[in-house]
Amino acid sequence: MSVPQDFPTLTEAAKVWARIAALSFGGPAGQIAVMHRILVEEKRWLGDGRFLHALNFCMLLPGPEAQQLATYIGWLMHGVRGALVAGLLFILPGVVAIMALSWIYALWGDVGFVSALFFGLKAAVLATVLQAVVRVGKRALKNPAMQTIAAASFVAIFAFSAPFPLIVAVAALVGWTGAKVGLAAFQGGGGHGSVGQTHIADAATLLGSEHGDLTGAKRVGAFRAGAVALILWLAPVAALVLLAPGSVFTDIATFFSKLAVLTFGGAYAVLAWVAQEAVGTYGWLQPGEMLDGLGMAETTPGPLIMVLQFVGFMGALREAGWAAPLLAGTLGGLLATWVTFAPCFAWIFLGAPFMERLRSNRALSAALSAVTAAVVGVILNLAIWFAVHVIWREVSRIEVGPLSLELPVLATLDLTAAALSVLALIAVFWLKLGMATVLLGAASLGLALHLVGLARTRLPPRNRGKQQSRPCGFRQTTRRPAPIADGQDVRVGPCCLSLSWAE
Repeated sequence: MSVPQDFPTLTEAAKVWARIAALSFGGPAGQIAVMHRILVEEKRWLGDGRFLHALNFCMLLPGPEAQQLATYIGWLMHGVRGALVAGLLFILPGVVAIMALSWIYALWGDVGFVSALFFGLKAAVLATVLQAVVRVGKRALKNPAMQTIAAASFVAIFAFSAPFPLIVAVAALVGWTGAKVGLAAFQGGGGHGSVGQTHIADAATLLGSEHGDLTGAKRVGAFRAGAVALILWLAPVAALVLLAPGSVFTDIATFFSKLAVLTFGGAYAVLAWVAQEAVGTYGWLQPGEMLDGLGMAETTPGPLIMVLQFVGFMGALREAGWAAPLLAGTLGGLLATWVTFAPCFAWIFLGAPFMERLRSNRALSAALSAVTAAVVGVILNLAIWFAVHVIWREVSRIEVGPLSLELPVLATLDLTAAALSVLALIAVFWLKLGMATVLLGAASLGLALHLVGLARTRLPPRNRGKQQSRPCGFRQTTRRPAPIADGQDVRVGPCCLSLSWAE
């Protein structure tokens, strides 16, 4: 088949992917809209039909759908090399930005003006998560069956702390079964509606409308690339399990690998599971710090799931027990990023050759619809969890049999945080301001409130608990360590810093 005269070279395509990466703010909805505008409306590389088909395929996969969509389209355009260029460029700006912000947060996060900015960002993040509930709900909850699934998933995770993977598995099974027995509520399929204002026919684009069978070479190349991606993902995990059992790096590798397999529904959905484990079980973060991390991801280019790099950074910083905590944090953050995104490439390469078969599979589409409905309940739980920890200073846990509820201590209401959250909600839902405007405005208000003495800018202590010896030279902290003393010397690489925590 002859290549169209204006078909872009890989170098030309790389410039386009770099442009998309630089503009990939605002979560998956905004990122997908940017890709549609540039790739479909402006460049005419593919039409609406192929674009939505690719998007629905990516929705079937665990991991960030926007990054996988870029990887898949890159594969359509230029094979394996195109997929690597598109996928890596999509995440590279976020990796650099989140790592830089993590260092700033670790070194100066308790400095008044820095913590004031994050104080304001928490309110904006709460508003954006609630906005995600509304957006996903409008798309997913089309009938009483889907509404019931959403309500059940919310109750399961909010009241009974049900694991996120179990919720996803049950929802998928319900959707699959409903389609197989012919229930009308599960016949509509999942996926997305139109993402553009005008329809661009596939036939009028570079890739055209033909589906056709893939050549044997292209199919084999995709499978080989998928196998390599699996090895690159699992080999470091296996090495850590064998050589450093029980270390924080092994915990990071195994935990985020599980997330990579089970993160259906995007970053907002998986954060509920991260909150359960990284905050509650491992003790890597405090609830407020999770909000800070999400604020970083919201204000930097790349997938929102890049917040996991911040989680890995803070976990290794606190628990590796190294004399160079920032080096440990950097390695922990990069490790979390590696085991999160390496599987994404594997799923695309291994699944892409079968894409056309998945298009007409109604049972899979119904399973996706049910999972998306369940994700609405999970995101709602996340929004409530964020609200409790943003607006109230203290929370209490009530446990009666299988029932486990985390409720605010009403007397500890933070009026300033509540007022700022209300303003953020008004900006998002009533004024319909853009995410960048809301985040910048909330951060500025947080700083202004700090200057007049109204903002709660003291973050939890950076270190928590006494250190215990561990195999292979690693140390772990218990869940309640003593804070670093004011003026205590902390070694960072070759330097020794005297840290003073500002009130």
